[in-house]
Amino acid sequence: MTVRLHIEPWGTPSPRKIQQAVDALHAGGVAAYPTDSIYALGCAIEARDAIEKIYRAKGMNKNQRLALICPDLSTASEFGLFSQTAFRLAQRIFPGPYTLVLPATRAVPRTLTDHKRRTVGIRITSHPIAQALAQGLGRPLLTSSAVVPETHEPCRDAEEILEAFGKFVDVVIEAEQTPAEPSTVIEVDGEDIKLLREGQGSIEGLFDVEEIAEAAPRKAARR
Repeated sequence: MTVRLHIEPWGTPSPRKIQQAVDALHAGGVAAYPTDSIYALGCAIEARDAIEKIYRAKGMNKNQRLALICPDLSTASEFGLFSQTAFRLAQRIFPGPYTLVLPATRAVPRTLTDHKRRTVGIRITSHPIAQALAQGLGRPLLTSSAVVPETHEPCRDAEEILEAFGKFVDVVIEAEQTPAEPSTVIEVDGEDIKLLREGQGSIEGLFDVEEIAEAAPRKAARR
């Protein structure tokens, strides 16, 4: 039976309820939670059974990969290889409704990457609940947008989650309705930037490489 947790998204989310959701993730469960784009389905990075449940829930094939919600750029750099352009772009878009696709480090299990191209999707969300889950878990939260496979409609609240994915989800967090679009997905390969999906995050100014190269040069140089 799916556990429902109502958490107010404003201010600091209830530590007790966040811990309940984190405990379910530690136990290998699947959680549904709001993000700064739409609702998402997620699990711990090592929870193989939960990963399979997410794939079945969304009707995904093995070539489609899940992303990682990381609490900060320092954690993200353990799993994605950041070029200078990628790092400066990340400083612009995070935290926010974006997924940044980068070459994967060895810390990412091979089962979570494309066999031909070892890449990984990185998210650092501005939503306090998703952020609290990633911090409480103590490692990246493996995540996928909650889009209904039959209709391609995004889930924006707990009721839509339960209707579409109830039998696959162990815990669902009830909060205010999310925006209607999934995250914007951008891939950075070396110094090349490519838009893979336009979504909630604005793309204005994000593809001007020269402008990005001028942003925060000292911080990037120290990295």
